[in-house]
Amino acid sequence: MGIPRAPRPRPIVVAATIAAVAALSACGGNSDPLSSGGGTSSDPNTIIVGSANFPESETVANIYAEALRANGFDVQTKLNIGSRETYIPAVKDGSIDVIPDYTGNLLQYLDKETTATSAAEVDAALPEALGPDLAITTPAPAEDKDAVVVTRETADRWQLTSIADLAPHSAEVKFGAPAEFQERPVGLPGLEADYGLVISPQNFVPIADGGGPATVAALSSGQVTAANIFTTSPAIAKNDFVVLEDPKNNFPAQNVVPVLRANKQSEKLTAVLNAVSAKLTTDELVALNTSVSGDSKTEPDAAATAWVSAQGLDKPVS
Repeated sequence: MGIPRAPRPRPIVVAATIAAVAALSACGGNSDPLSSGGGTSSDPNTIIVGSANFPESETVANIYAEALRANGFDVQTKLNIGSRETYIPAVKDGSIDVIPDYTGNLLQYLDKETTATSAAEVDAALPEALGPDLAITTPAPAEDKDAVVVTRETADRWQLTSIADLAPHSAEVKFGAPAEFQERPVGLPGLEADYGLVISPQNFVPIADGGGPATVAALSSGQVTAANIFTTSPAIAKNDFVVLEDPKNNFPAQNVVPVLRANKQSEKLTAVLNAVSAKLTTDELVALNTSVSGDSKTEPDAAATAWVSAQGLDKPVS
């Protein structure tokens, strides 16, 4: 879910979730999904769908898998693979064929020198950065990006709508985020450069769960005044938190995008993935996350199957 997912790999900011998933995977006797059977099939109708090791990625990967099966593909899954540093090479070497990713972090992983932050800039820069081994289809409207979040009480008291409105109160703001947020370009340095929000070292509260329950509790209780939480977190609506606007795009655009092994790309595969992406809005992604990570604790594959059916994607794409 802290600072962009590359160079800050997403698993760093969801350490608690990853640890739980890793423990569950280990119970199966094989903690490395890439060591399981299959892989490197030349049959265009055989697709291996992978996911990173956090619930949102697993849910979206299962959505891809269900929609592809409905369109006649022979689909295998290799879920909970790990960070981008593991799964992008796995796409390149054919261990997997498709995996959900996020546009801004994917670009930053592929091009360390990029300065693109807006959706238009990121989308324009990605094709060249992909190189000969990777491809993408159309990004979804759904976006899961870093945000500066405050309580409704704080927003009302200080009349906050954007990060810039928080700057005059810098001396009073205790800020909660992963420790890396202090140094990453889009963390505290970016907030100071773009908005004049200056957080002193004594007012920074490192919280290692990447916007998870500990961060939410710190914000709700008043231990921190503002926090770095991802925009698709169910906790935002549940606690009536306010996401401050980021008009200068300090945080890069992070639209969900399918990443493909280039030599597996086909018109049929592209059509199915584009059909999924067209239906996958941020509101839908929040609802899926709420189902999986909220009180109901629905399994990602069950949430994906229900969503695919509700969206009419359990039938062949015309």
